[in-house]
Amino acid sequence: MIQTGPSMRILVATQPVDFRKGIDGLAAICRQQLQEDPMTGCAFIFRNRQGTAIKILLYDGQGFWLCQKRLSTGKFMHWPSGDAATCTLQAHQLQVLLAGGNAEAACGAPLWRPVCLPE
Repeated sequence: MIQTGPSMRILVATQPVDFRKGIDGLAAICRQQLQEDPMTGCAFIFRNRQGTAIKILLYDGQGFWLCQKRLSTGKFMHWPSGDAATCTLQAHQLQVLLAGGNAEAACGAPLWRPVCLPE
């Protein structure tokens, strides 16, 4: 389980990446394009080109975690942008981003939808 806290450094890649890449490919992107060491314990957040999925790369001191969330419908509409290769988020902003909200807005979390239960 990945714990996020106020002291965790979270970097979001502002440009989409090829989601065929696994741990080694994403670690190479961290080193070459983002100019960051992937083994520092920082969480690296990536988005695919279609905006339908997110991958998180994290080194915990023993090995890498690679987590993916793919939306069943829709896209991650509010992705950090800018001229820099990365954008820094706080832990609570990451939770908003993962919920499909706008991490940079004051109250960017979308309304929760109830899950339809089979009858």
